[in-house]
Amino acid sequence: MQPIELNNLAAKPEPPEPRPLPPVVTMRYCAFAIVGLVVWFGVYRQLSAVADFIAYDLCSLSPDSRLGKATQFFLYDTPKVMMLLVLVIFAVGILRSFFTPARTRKILAGKRESTGNVLAALLGIATPFCSCSAVPLFIGFVTAGIPLGVTFSFLIAAPMVNEVALVLLYGLLGWKVALLYLATGLAIAIVAGWTIGRLRMENHVEEWVKNVLSGGNEKAMPANIHERAIYGWQAVKDIVGRVWPLVIIGIGVGAAIHGYVPEGFMASIMGKSAWWSVPLAVVIGIPMYANAAGVVPVLQALLAKGAALGTALAFMMSVIALSLPEMVILRKVLKPALITTFIGVVGTGILLVGYLFNMLI
Repeated sequence: MQPIELNNLAAKPEPPEPRPLPPVVTMRYCAFAIVGLVVWFGVYRQLSAVADFIAYDLCSLSPDSRLGKATQFFLYDTPKVMMLLVLVIFAVGILRSFFTPARTRKILAGKRESTGNVLAALLGIATPFCSCSAVPLFIGFVTAGIPLGVTFSFLIAAPMVNEVALVLLYGLLGWKVALLYLATGLAIAIVAGWTIGRLRMENHVEEWVKNVLSGGNEKAMPANIHERAIYGWQAVKDIVGRVWPLVIIGIGVGAAIHGYVPEGFMASIMGKSAWWSVPLAVVIGIPMYANAAGVVPVLQALLAKGAALGTALAFMMSVIALSLPEMVILRKVLKPALITTFIGVVGTGILLVGYLFNMLI
């Protein structure tokens, strides 16, 4: 397999040399970070007690009532999710300050296609994009000459396996579910991208995309701890500012399911015994549009009411990775045959993950 050539990137200037801060300033930032983490963990550990106090003492709701359960769920999960988002997005924002789209393309340049699929999927995890906002970078990769299958690995991983999804799954369902989702999401992105690459469907990209040439100089990125902290905080404002309504809506839906859906009801339609539950979950999820912030709290509530893990994960993956708005945007870039192939390959991967989890867990 031939390495990927990106000659048009060779002439782009390198970013400026880092501007280091005095050691005393760096130490001050580290001290602030340690104090901030101590305060964060102290507040985080009290959230459950505060939610119980407000729901059951101040509001005089019964812990056994439907309204009491729903209210406590909402009061506890909302600040919990928000605090997790702020912490993780700030940290990942600092990490992301080392990269630009041009640098990302350079990372993928010169790599064999199979290696490119893995790298593209891993880079997708570090991006905060929903399925629709990942499309512009997808176009940039295509016009930069990166193989089509590699770009699809990024397009699948970016919305489906990102820091928002992982932190929510960890906070709401534990590290085992988060790790399983990470592994299976990466596997789908890598294998699906590789499969699409093997089909050689480059002629099914719209002509205008082929005629676009990547250009522009690489922007100067943050070069010291002060600038990176500002960059990380800006990522928090941008991402949390965009997803907080979805978080509230998702947790509200989850609270309603938690408090009012009868025990065992979800098991009857999304349980392991119903062989058709996994494809039905995928079919239901595709027309919906939400990112991880909105769908993970719903996933938590479905599992609590008896839904099988594989079925619930298949539903979540289809909502995030195969949303109808994403397909509409992709139609501007890809011809129908390639979009259909994309849906078929990714959908098959999601179905396999759903059935696999239902058999093993």
